[in-house]
Amino acid sequence: MSAATKLQAFWNHPAGPKTIHFWAPAFKWGITFANIADMQRPADKISTPQQCAVTATGVIWTRYSTQITPINYNLMTVNAFMAITGMYQLSRKIRHEMSKKEAAA
Repeated sequence: MSAATKLQAFWNHPAGPKTIHFWAPAFKWGITFANIADMQRPADKISTPQQCAVTATGVIWTRYSTQITPINYNLMTVNAFMAITGMYQLSRKIRHEMSKKEAAA
């Protein structure tokens, strides 16, 4: 299969660049990259409601992306990363809160 044929198949795919199914996950990577950048922030600055929303969104939409036709692997990947980074941030926040309680005791 030639490169031109592969490019045409990608372009005309039901989840290709001519559809929202391509662009929504592409822009959603921005949220994931921002969450990765926030790993450098102090744990006391982490927003628990925000990270719960990021984690829940990641888990729900990862599952959804495997149930639609065609399966949208781009959507699945970005949401899996959202769930993972959200869970990591929540674990940082929980560990920080627990260490504050231990220090106060």
